[in-house]
Amino acid sequence: MNKSLLSLALMAALSGCSLMPDYQRPGAPTAASWPEGEAYIGSASAAKGAQMEMDWQTFFKDPALRQLITVALENNRDLRIAALNVDAYRALYRVQRADVLPLVSGDAAGSRTRTPGDLNQTGESAISSQYSATLGVSWELDLFGRLGSLREQALQEYFATEAAQRSTQVSLIASVANAWLTLQADQALLQVSRDTLKTYEESLSLTQRSFDVGVASALELSQARSAVDTARVGIERYTRQVAQDRNALTLLLGRNIPLELPADGRLERDLLAAVPVGLPSDLLYKRPDIIQAEYQLRAANANIGAARAAFFPRISLTGAVGTASSELSGLFDGGSSYWNFAPSISVPIFNAGQLRANLDYAEISRNIQVAQYEQAIQTAFREVADGLAAQATYVRQVQAQRDLLETSEDYYRLAERRYRTGIDSYLTLLDAQRQLFEVQQQFISDRLAQMVSEVELFKALGGGWDAQGEAIPGQG
Repeated sequence: MNKSLLSLALMAALSGCSLMPDYQRPGAPTAASWPEGEAYIGSASAAKGAQMEMDWQTFFKDPALRQLITVALENNRDLRIAALNVDAYRALYRVQRADVLPLVSGDAAGSRTRTPGDLNQTGESAISSQYSATLGVSWELDLFGRLGSLREQALQEYFATEAAQRSTQVSLIASVANAWLTLQADQALLQVSRDTLKTYEESLSLTQRSFDVGVASALELSQARSAVDTARVGIERYTRQVAQDRNALTLLLGRNIPLELPADGRLERDLLAAVPVGLPSDLLYKRPDIIQAEYQLRAANANIGAARAAFFPRISLTGAVGTASSELSGLFDGGSSYWNFAPSISVPIFNAGQLRANLDYAEISRNIQVAQYEQAIQTAFREVADGLAAQATYVRQVQAQRDLLETSEDYYRLAERRYRTGIDSYLTLLDAQRQLFEVQQQFISDRLAQMVSEVELFKALGGGWDAQGEAIPGQG
């Protein structure tokens, strides 16, 4: 008996072996620093004074937007699904972890059987009874790490779903912000269209009076009416877009919009904090999607260990101890105990190349995960580089558009005075009105694009970091 216990202890010690390959993080297939060039000039000055520690609560400065993001984090269904996926993979990991430990079960059974007389040696029918109570143990000795590798694979997949949840959260925050900014922009465009319509209607009224006294031509009257119709078309278009923006925002929130949204469009307000550009490029390794890709790579690496271990014997120990009796009352009497011990070993001999194919598949899957991990880093690097280029160029573009807007306003005021005094024709005034309307629309569009690009840069940098440039996981 002592030799048996010693053998079991030795087998248990050997069960710590593993055939998993040593994990090595692939090298980054990107440059060691952010790109430089004419498109990036001005990024540093644009971010001057920015905080080196930032999360979404500090990045988004508008209280209404922060409230919307909070509502979305509590109610969005995509984020809820991601959280449930984490719970599901946590449960799968617990299932896989349990396979490494012995399985213990308690069983009780009883039976009564009537045997006909012609099947009984005495020639008379008989009734027999049998009762038993058993404690059984079953344990697969993980000598070559097959179960340990599968457990590690399940653990890494669980970690990957946690990272996926954080990635979904960062994407949700950015989506809510972009939807809010788009709504603000469309509300501003709607207001510009209404103001322009009012101006066009005043010009039409003036032109109509001039036409009635023979000063304005029929062509000028027709042009004035055309301008009014054009503005009315714009009002309906932006009215529709505002309604659709509200619907999109409601979907992201997972419930009705909980506050009365401002109707004036507030893109000119300081809604976002500046994103600093002095952050290290290895911050990309802290992005949730890259963390997810690396955990998936680790899971594929662990699966190779399980595929390798499948080539070696599988040893299982099964035993039971209990009592049995023909009478229920005698089930626990002396002499009714019994036990059995049944070790087994299974050695693969011929499987038509199935094990080799499984190992090849595991190694190919690992190589696929390596490529996907490297691609995730390259995509992240490009997103940040695009964001830095946008940050620098949009500052100059919006300022140039603002200057053009001021020039167009001066041009319109001058053209209106000259038309009213009879110096210029209505065609000059109409050209000034149209130019001002187009420049106003373009300015709002450029301002929206600038702010969306800043949100996307914040998202590309992982959605938050601390004073040391470390990403802030699981905000919310």
